[in-house]
Amino acid sequence: MYTTQMNAAKQGIITKEMEEVAAQEKINVEVLRDLVAKGQVVIPANKNHKCLKAHGIGKALKTKINVNLGTSKDCLDLDLEMAKVMEAVKMGAEAIMDLSSFGDTQVFRRKLTAECPAVIGTVPIYDAVVYYNKALKAITSRQWIDIVKMHAEDGVDFMTIHCGINKATAERFKKAKRHTNIVSRGGSIIFAWMELTGNENPFYEYYDEILDICQKYDVTLSLGDACRPGSIADAGDIPQIEELVTLGELTDRAWEKDVQVMIEGPGHMPLNQIQANMEIEQTICKGAPFYVLGPLVTDVAPGYDHITAAIGGAIAATYGASFLCYVTPAEHLRLPNLDDVKEGIIASKIAAHAADVAKGLPGASDWDYEMSEARRNLDWEKQFELAIDSEKARRYRAESTPEREDTCTMCGKMCAVRNINKILRGEDVDIMD
Repeated sequence: MYTTQMNAAKQGIITKEMEEVAAQEKINVEVLRDLVAKGQVVIPANKNHKCLKAHGIGKALKTKINVNLGTSKDCLDLDLEMAKVMEAVKMGAEAIMDLSSFGDTQVFRRKLTAECPAVIGTVPIYDAVVYYNKALKAITSRQWIDIVKMHAEDGVDFMTIHCGINKATAERFKKAKRHTNIVSRGGSIIFAWMELTGNENPFYEYYDEILDICQKYDVTLSLGDACRPGSIADAGDIPQIEELVTLGELTDRAWEKDVQVMIEGPGHMPLNQIQANMEIEQTICKGAPFYVLGPLVTDVAPGYDHITAAIGGAIAATYGASFLCYVTPAEHLRLPNLDDVKEGIIASKIAAHAADVAKGLPGASDWDYEMSEARRNLDWEKQFELAIDSEKARRYRAESTPEREDTCTMCGKMCAVRNINKILRGEDVDIMD
């Protein structure tokens, strides 16, 4: 018998989830099992999430994407959030992270694990504030940990736990005089709690108890980066790196108890630092999957941050990141609507696929080859079928109907593909007719 996916892998046991992932990835199941045993691939699969479709996360596999959703005090519509969830799954998101910060959060969380086949993640620190509904400093260490247990029981597959910002890291942060301070919502909450109470971060102090909970339900730990840079000015600074070192130590402790681990990363980071940051994480955390928000490569694009994040995400995944957290055009501005969610997902999927091609993953470029073949043949229906957003591609062509079916309104009869095809078939080229 096994307790977690990692425990099974270490014993040489192949679980049904490993079989599912191996089939999806077209990878030998024994190779996959070895990667899970080493901690280089995680398969988040809470024993209480009965409708789960398993996915593997690790740099040897296809890059996965996560979609953040959830209710807030200003936007409390469970049906709308559930509609976003199902649309995200339909569009190919492998994971949904519930960041609800208002209302009866347990109702929505349980609905997710009862009905949604995607991997489900949460951030217990947000929920504790909502659940206890009292002054932050009045929440006890015991109560923070109890929320982790509640989420595990509810079937959550992975949890972001902000355990890297202990009292020592917090002191370093205060001395660093960062440009944008702490921009992680969970990080800011636990930092404020430590300052108000004088106590150690309970997620760090009682980390072994959290590991026991995760082991019981097979919850994957996503070690949160409270000190992720919130501007490119803070990228790669001492608080970020010191916290990463702590996360590396906590990764070893989790693996000793056969608990699966991911590491969370930046944040805002200029292009020229991304590769080095990915390589540092891989070294410090011994190949544990890296889960990144973006990284956003510039700070000046509100309304277009799905693009800044996709640029950074493609580079990050090329050099070691395994899991991209999508960013929508609404980032920094408001809660995303359904259209924002779609744009964020498409941008992240483009980044993930581009990285998989760059990494040379077996079969990754086959999709591109098929598309280029359809373009060469001027096969519009096949192009729509293969497009990452079929609906948009079809709509754009319909909105500007060409004179001839074998052209588009960009080039018309000057279409290079059309004319070269005709010449190679020995036909005349009728550009001006």
